[in-house]
Amino acid sequence: MARMTVLKRGMIIDVNLDPTKGSETGKVRPCVVVTNDIYNERVPVIYIVTNKKNDNQGSRFDKAVAVFKECGGILRTAQALRAGIHASTLYAMRDDGTLEIVSRGVYRLADSDPLGNPDLVTVATRIPLGVVCLISALSFHELTTQIPHEVHVALLRGTEEPRLDHPPIMTYRFSGEAFTEGVEMHELDGVSVRIYNPEKTLADCFKFRNRIGLDTAMEAVRLYRERRPVKVDDLMHYASICRVKKIIRPYLEAIL
Repeated sequence: MARMTVLKRGMIIDVNLDPTKGSETGKVRPCVVVTNDIYNERVPVIYIVTNKKNDNQGSRFDKAVAVFKECGGILRTAQALRAGIHASTLYAMRDDGTLEIVSRGVYRLADSDPLGNPDLVTVATRIPLGVVCLISALSFHELTTQIPHEVHVALLRGTEEPRLDHPPIMTYRFSGEAFTEGVEMHELDGVSVRIYNPEKTLADCFKFRNRIGLDTAMEAVRLYRERRPVKVDDLMHYASICRVKKIIRPYLEAIL
């Protein structure tokens, strides 16, 4: 015969409190045993009280989970606080596995679908004003055979250098129209990611050819011709903004 569990004072057990009357707490709730151990051993009826702390925590968790879901399942600490999630709730959800850490200060719901673009999503969340550029943008637009080992990010000249534990990033400084023009918004894993369009990216590759290699820029132009409708006017527009119009023209004439 299986032995029955002996309930001890202070134990927390789940109890079905239905049916209820008036404002009584219902459903299955965590409850605390308040009768002493001797009483519990000798009397078949014990006294319990609902565990308000855990009950309230569950309510806070439910509200916080709803906020995360409204925001695509991923938030920075500052965003969560602005949305009304208390810091203690955020850390408690992290500690009990409801949330997982994507990067320092970035959390996502643990039961969410796996991220399809974890590095780009993390960078967009941690550096919301940055723009994915150069080799990372080429990779996104399928205009390179390279696999970027860092996320290449354009930053407005004069802004502070971001600090990320993961993923590794490579930053480039842009100013004026060279920074603001050609930005597309892409929804990746529920997060808006800023990425330069293909034509702006090609112009950037020639601008930064000494850092990424002229062969990378040439390959991108060849793949652009093979895989996309060629927008010469747009290419020359961005080349003018990036001050590489004279440099890029002969390569375009030779390849396009």
